[in-house]
Amino acid sequence: MSANPARGEAALVLGGETIVLRPSFAALMAVEAELGPLFALVERAAAGGLGLGEMIALLWHCRFGAPAGLERAVFAERLVESGLAGATPALRVLLGQILAGR
Repeated sequence: MSANPARGEAALVLGGETIVLRPSFAALMAVEAELGPLFALVERAAAGGLGLGEMIALLWHCRFGAPAGLERAVFAERLVESGLAGATPALRVLLGQILAGR
């Protein structure tokens, strides 16, 4: 499965597998329930204050079509192993979609 930019999707490669990230309403509601207001999350990210746990939560809740059986702890470990710089483009897309919408 490949990411569709027209839907606001981004691709994240972890452990050799591509995970599509889609900031759907349900996904963003789950992020907000876990982390608090989305606007505050975007502000922290813009100020360089986004924590690793917050980044993982945002990416985790926005995953779409992830491999069956992928657990959050494994997802987080793969993200760290792959390097946070590799996740930055996908994170940027998601944060942009939160602000701009589709």
